[in-house]
Amino acid sequence: MSSIVVQAFISLDGVVQGGGGPEEDRDGGFDQGGWAMGFDEQHDVDNEGGDIIAEWESKTEALLLGRKTYDIFSDSWGRWDENAEGFQGELTRRYNRIPKYVASRTLTELGWKNSQLLGPDVPAAVAELRAKPGGEIRIWGSTLLIRALAEHGLIDEYRLVVYPLVLGAGKKLFSEGFPPSAFTLVESRALQSGAVVSSYRRSDAG
Repeated sequence: MSSIVVQAFISLDGVVQGGGGPEEDRDGGFDQGGWAMGFDEQHDVDNEGGDIIAEWESKTEALLLGRKTYDIFSDSWGRWDENAEGFQGELTRRYNRIPKYVASRTLTELGWKNSQLLGPDVPAAVAELRAKPGGEIRIWGSTLLIRALAEHGLIDEYRLVVYPLVLGAGKKLFSEGFPPSAFTLVESRALQSGAVVSSYRRSDAG
């Protein structure tokens, strides 16, 4: 069986929107894009966060993405140079190689190699993927997809980097009406920057 693992950069007030760059996601007039990257550049002088993400991504065997996150990823990781030095090149190679499964009601074809649409019944398609032998199927962003999967008990783990920031607006990972869910804390560590990295696994996962 594979595991569906959500990874997110999240503020103290639960916002996950646009952490990577100013133009990453401006839905709803969100004007604080790049907040996570900006914080790391200023405070994470030893790149502790980067090392943790590199460790996590070494376990990624597939990506599971909503349409908007797919667009962001395909226009960045799908275009960047695989021969770039360091982590960017390494992750670009991995993301290009592994399968990408996309939930969308509007897209009819996908340009990023090794990408495929999940079809009209997304929870059923994801349940089928999860039931197959494999490693971690990674979700970044994709808040609507996460909520839909949580309603069917299909999220196995949340890995959250919680930043000591209150943004006051933006898309939240756990929005009003999110289905009740029980998870067990399996790891937590505070970084020198003030961010806290925690992993929560399904309570029935053993």
